[in-house]
Parts: sequence; C-alpha cells; structure tokens
Amino acid sequence: MTISEKQAALVDDFAFFDEWMDKYNHLIEMGKDLKGLDDSEKDEALLVKGCQSKVWVKAEKEGDRVRYFADADALIAKGIVAMLVEVFDNQPALEIANADLQFLDDIGLKSHLSPTRANGLVSMIKQMKYYAIAFSQAE
Repeated sequence: MTISEKQAALVDDFAFFDEWMDKYNHLIEMGKDLKGLDDSEKDEALLVKGCQSKVWVKAEKEGDRVRYFADADALIAKGIVAMLVEVFDNQPALEIANADLQFLDDIGLKSHLSPTRANGLVSMIKQMKYYAIAFSQAE
C-alpha cells in the first residue's frame, strides 16, 4: 500500500467511531499492537526531542525503502507513533520526505490533542522525515 492508501485506511478506521473517547481507545490499542523496541535499543540517540513522553524512533534503510521501529513510555504517545509507523513503514524514502499527512486533520487528531501532545506529534513526524531525507540523500 502507498502512503496515501494507508492514510485513507486509517481515516476509514477512525470514522467507525463516533465519540472521541472511542477514538482514543483505538489509538491506545494501536500502541499496544506496536512491537516496540528492546530496552537495549532505547537510548538517547533514538529519543525524539520535543515530546512530553519518552518516544524512541529507529529507522533502517532497506533498498530504497525505510523501515521504522518505535516505542514510547505513555499509552497515547505509543498509539500516535504506532499510527505514524503504520503510514511510513516500508515506503520509499523520498515519498516519506514529501508526504502530506492530511489524515491527521481528517480524523480530527490534531484538534483533540493537548498542546504538548500536538508538539510531540510534530516532533515525531519531523524525526521520521529527517531519517527519510538522510536516507534519500545517501542514494
């Protein structure tokens, strides 16, 4: 699936829920389904700066694609990073770097996050895109 197709699938998933508490619960479930990182991988170098919670994002290049692995110490943050991994994982580096993440507005997430969580979301996206940019320039 492309980034656009993955975003559309997430919009459809979240459209199933009418109440925001149900959407938060779905986000938390996404976080619980995220494989996460081993404790040995959770070091300062992978820590996303600008998040209220501790969020770690690891990226690896496989051919022209980027693989993402992530974890967080808070349920909502882990759900958010799981959603971003869902969209970006195993996609071409240049497509990640240039992706417009309209789905975040479409599902209403940005407007339902506290300012500190919204800043964390932006920081996660920036970090993931920075990895993609670095990998695309190394090609």
